[in-house]
Amino acid sequence: MPKFSFDLHMHSCLSPCGSEDNTPGNLAGMCALAGLDIVALTDHNAVGNCGAFLRAAERYGLLALPGMELTSAEEAHIVCLFPGLAEAEEFGALVKGRLPPIKNKRDIYGPQILMDEDDNVLGEEDLFYAGATTVSAYEAAALAASCGGLAYPAHIDRPSFSLLANLGLWDPEMGFPLAEVSKNCPAGLFDRSDLKGVPHITACDAHYLDQIPDAHQSMELPERTPQAVLAWLKNGCKPLADWKL
Repeated sequence: MPKFSFDLHMHSCLSPCGSEDNTPGNLAGMCALAGLDIVALTDHNAVGNCGAFLRAAERYGLLALPGMELTSAEEAHIVCLFPGLAEAEEFGALVKGRLPPIKNKRDIYGPQILMDEDDNVLGEEDLFYAGATTVSAYEAAALAASCGGLAYPAHIDRPSFSLLANLGLWDPEMGFPLAEVSKNCPAGLFDRSDLKGVPHITACDAHYLDQIPDAHQSMELPERTPQAVLAWLKNGCKPLADWKL
């Protein structure tokens, strides 16, 4: 069965903390140079550049999933991935309605730039996307699933904006099938009693182009499709023979 290298967490120039060099085309090109096969765009609380990224990635022979890095009410970051653009945009509309009506201060936080697949600027988003939504960590998985997607907490090993830092524990009642950690995850983290047996993957969480690492992890799939990627994640990153279909 073929194996595919992947990274499922990175930001474009739509994230106010993302570099303006992180255009959809530049991101796709860097992912290809890094030897990645499967990637995802996960801007903060927004999906507006996902369509452009999907089309740019296709030019490089990459499979790209549309996604979002949701900020929960507890200020925990949660990766949400979807099988297609329509599902991601449906989720994006729900999340936009759960953000406070605060405008972005571009001079402080940076611009939130919308682009097409040729990196032409289409405009800027005014609503501040980097803050917390009213979606709780206990609601996120079900909300993503209602739009055909899957959610799991991002960089749980970090001291800020993470599930463990802000809520203190991994609770199975949240409904997350796996966790994400950073490349500098402390050894022994998953020896904790609440994390034993929790599947996990790493991700670059790139806000700058030079933060996209060379391929270093892979998933084994029967086919390279968004549905197969989501099934692999949902089944705890297990081999196909152990999937619960």
